[in-house]
Amino acid sequence: MRLYLGSGGFSYPYWKGVFYPPQLKPRDYLWHYARHYSAVEVNSSFYHVPSAKTFAGMVERSGGRVVFAVKAHRSITHSRDADERLYERLFAAVEPLAAAGVLGPFVAQFPYSFRRTPQNRRYLQEVSRRFQGRTLAVELRHDSWAVEPVWRAFRESGLIWVSADYPPLAGLPQSGLVTTAGVAYLRFMGRNAASWWQPETREDRYDYLYSEAELAPFARALKEKAAGLSAAWVIFHNTPGGKALVNLRQFAALMVDAEREEPLS
Repeated sequence: MRLYLGSGGFSYPYWKGVFYPPQLKPRDYLWHYARHYSAVEVNSSFYHVPSAKTFAGMVERSGGRVVFAVKAHRSITHSRDADERLYERLFAAVEPLAAAGVLGPFVAQFPYSFRRTPQNRRYLQEVSRRFQGRTLAVELRHDSWAVEPVWRAFRESGLIWVSADYPPLAGLPQSGLVTTAGVAYLRFMGRNAASWWQPETREDRYDYLYSEAELAPFARALKEKAAGLSAAWVIFHNTPGGKALVNLRQFAALMVDAEREEPLS
């Protein structure tokens, strides 16, 4: 199993002096990031589809050492009015990543309001059809989707279920690793229950430091399922204050410990 560890985004001003050297220019952030982590989830593509030139620049600045998961545009997941041209632009934009062998899954993050209804099931099938021949990971934030019939449909369609970790709040899927394909995808969003629904800023929602005890069950679960997986993505979105960086180091160490604890046969 190939393990891809990284964060959601990398260009954070508040990482300067915490992770990025104070004198480092923003255009060199990715170069520095690539020296430490093997993967990153591109958030900017949710707001606007980058150009192929932008992605080519990412390949160059990372030296081909980072694999990129690409978040689907919000017109696919939120307003749900994406037309054929949007999909064509998105797929054309990532061609430099694919050509360099560093294109990971597309990540479609649907909002909590997207509940499991017949209409929404049909829409999800249509999105799956649009991404046919490409690797698609899907995060569904309403717990009505977190049931075996959905996971079975994902397995039949080759879709990756995103196992996201949220605060323990009613309506959100419970934490835990679910795999529906040969690739696992973990997304750590933080457990700030008090500021999840109505954060004053985006940073408030994700400003959370996981303890080692909170991360250990996920590392054990990945190790247990490793034989059936070709790859596992572990992405931390608790970026404020560099907390994701702390947790990435902890998770990497936990995976090493899991290897050491495997009993001899």
